[in-house]
Amino acid sequence: MSIATIVEPARRLSPLDRLELLCDAGSLEIVRSAVMSPKLGSRAKPGDGVIGAMGRVDGRPVACYAQDVSFLGGSLGAAHADTIGRVLQLAGRARVPVVGFIESGGARMQEGTAALAGYARIFRQNVALNGVVPQISIIGGLSAGGGCYSPALTDFVMMTESAAMFLTGPGVVRDVMGEDVSAAELGGYKVHERNGVTDLVVHDDEAAALLARQLLGYLPQHADAGLPRTLALEPSLADPGAAVPSDPRQVYDVRSAIAGIVDADSLLEIAPRWARSIVTGFARIDGRPVGVVANQPRYMGGVLDADSSQKGARFVETCDRYGIPLVVLVDTPGFMPGTRQEQAGVIRHGATLVRAFASATVPKVTVVLRKAYGGAYITMNSKDLGADLVLAWDGAQIGVMGAQPAVGIIHRRELAAATDPIAERDALAAAYAEEHLGAAVAAAGGFVDEVIEPHETRRRLVWAFGALDERRGPRGLA
Repeated sequence: MSIATIVEPARRLSPLDRLELLCDAGSLEIVRSAVMSPKLGSRAKPGDGVIGAMGRVDGRPVACYAQDVSFLGGSLGAAHADTIGRVLQLAGRARVPVVGFIESGGARMQEGTAALAGYARIFRQNVALNGVVPQISIIGGLSAGGGCYSPALTDFVMMTESAAMFLTGPGVVRDVMGEDVSAAELGGYKVHERNGVTDLVVHDDEAAALLARQLLGYLPQHADAGLPRTLALEPSLADPGAAVPSDPRQVYDVRSAIAGIVDADSLLEIAPRWARSIVTGFARIDGRPVGVVANQPRYMGGVLDADSSQKGARFVETCDRYGIPLVVLVDTPGFMPGTRQEQAGVIRHGATLVRAFASATVPKVTVVLRKAYGGAYITMNSKDLGADLVLAWDGAQIGVMGAQPAVGIIHRRELAAATDPIAERDALAAAYAEEHLGAAVAAAGGFVDEVIEPHETRRRLVWAFGALDERRGPRGLA
């Protein structure tokens, strides 16, 4: 059976249907439709291309809006902008999350500068809400110009597989640049899931609304509110150590190790197709929401580079804004070397991850799974960078670099003169590792708080976050 016969066609919903599917049944209340006309009916189209509303998701209030592409291409005019602005104002006033369903051709040309000014007001309000209430943008079709800038200013961007985002459309690109490109090639989900513009990709409108509900389940109502807690579930893997090979050169999928630590099926990965050498996502431990940042040995050995540093920093900053504790799982050989990385600004981008961890005030617990070398050891929330607790699995190695390259530098003369340089190198490397790299050595120096067995990881994290949340006081858990 071919894939085409088993994948259901994408469902495109009306703006009102999108909002009703997002919100709990019967909870949606229209607050503004930007139309000088009789009262909006249950299935009527808003006169200026957007519906603003309030509703509830899992019983918690949210603000929301949905643009209507069937009305002048969803383009934004002054009244349209006022409706979105009003929703954002209400979200800030009520201190509730806001979800926008965006599908727009950009500024309405018939209104000229007034339309551009409307976008500017929305941008300013997006920025004003940053770190105050969670903002989620869902792109359900073609969105151009300001219809891309506003989502980029929010906390999370989601795209359906039929969506596309670009500042200038294919026609303008063809006229100005001479490039003949389709909307999907220019700004489809396959482009933006790999460059970090979109955090999540779903099949259609229905899946988008349901995933937005799931995402809200990890987030507080506002930056000072408690986190939603659910019933605790046992991990789907009994021992995370079973997923991690002892050979430091052997690859594995760190998500398997995560499955042995967090509540079963609770991991919601953010930006999974961008900068794949690092995994970022929300999960639960003992029913408590946490943010997970983990090196991914399956891709490039888990090295840090310019993109993974940006991805990690952005996620850490988001978690810190909304009081979400951080679990940092470390298995990295260091930063990616080479001219391409230096030209990509790896120094600057690596520093953003350092800054994000160093400045974060949420509880931060680091677990070294297998290895942590060089600058990447520092960057991945080391104790002296500000981690509240650092654990290391028995057998983990921590140091400036691995034993083999280290002895190649330290003992290069002895190795050059050795009759059997390979055997000599192996013997020196073993001695170096025992003296300098073991987790017990790091613990003896005070750089690791506790050396644990892998199966103890979840229990220690449950204890740590319980203690740290008590220390933090009222923001803790809802």
